[in-house]
Amino acid sequence: MATLLLMIIYMAFISLGLPDAVLGVAWPQMRIDFGIPLDSLGLISIAVTGFTILSSLLSGYLIKTLGTHKVTYLSILLTAFALIGISFSPSFIWVVILSIPLGFGAGSIDTALNNYVAVHYKSHHMNWLHAFWGVGATLGPIVISTFFLLDYSWRNGYMVLGITQTVILLIVLFSGKLWKRNLQPTEERINNDDVTYKEVLQTKGVIFAMTMFVVYCAIEFGVGNWGASYLVSERTILKGMAGTMIGTYYAGITIGRIISGFVSFKFTNKQLIVTGIIILIVASFGLLFPVPIYLLFPLFFLQGIG
Repeated sequence: MATLLLMIIYMAFISLGLPDAVLGVAWPQMRIDFGIPLDSLGLISIAVTGFTILSSLLSGYLIKTLGTHKVTYLSILLTAFALIGISFSPSFIWVVILSIPLGFGAGSIDTALNNYVAVHYKSHHMNWLHAFWGVGATLGPIVISTFFLLDYSWRNGYMVLGITQTVILLIVLFSGKLWKRNLQPTEERINNDDVTYKEVLQTKGVIFAMTMFVVYCAIEFGVGNWGASYLVSERTILKGMAGTMIGTYYAGITIGRIISGFVSFKFTNKQLIVTGIIILIVASFGLLFPVPIYLLFPLFFLQGIG
């Protein structure tokens, strides 16, 4: 039963990744449809990020009050509602408004499932968990790109993703009995609830890890949100192909996380971080030059790996 529940948790993390990369791919056409400038994407990013942070900060209270299962399916409900709502949005302001439940749902489910897996499963499962986020983040741009290649609207892509979220929501919703089973926490996690915020921050390596995560999120968010716009505006690449390239970037992230799950048995966290930074710098440096289109795919892929 523990394995079946883990599979459902992985599926829930796919749902977390699905909306994360679609906006950047849809944006070149979305902004034209709404008649707004390129930089308006920043307003949506602020709304999504701000409410993701808010729900993350509230997640401890929400988990204790509602439990991980309820937090998970309510979060997926919010994101499904937001995605379907965006597909019907008559104006840009509605996209900004619907970004609020999109961000709030993402922050809660992220923290809740990370905590649950950390407490109840072995540590290497965390790499697999985030690899499944990458599966969702890879599929999102591919869905939008496919509709562009078929000469359909980004609205169709958002609707399909919203329906997919709804299916995952139903699976999670009806798996309640699995969550209620009393899984024993792993031995090293038993006293987690007794640790204060001050003690956490004083733990060796925590500040460094948090700082690196801020840098990582900035890079991931920057490439994911602006990569397609750069390819369409500066490299005059078709929207469908640009979206596929961004999907390649997220595929690189997914494969990188899967690889990390294996090599983490042999290498330290510091070695993995340094290796990732080197790969990322080399790939990003390559994008500074007017390289042929066929080289853009491996460069974006290597960025994701890094």
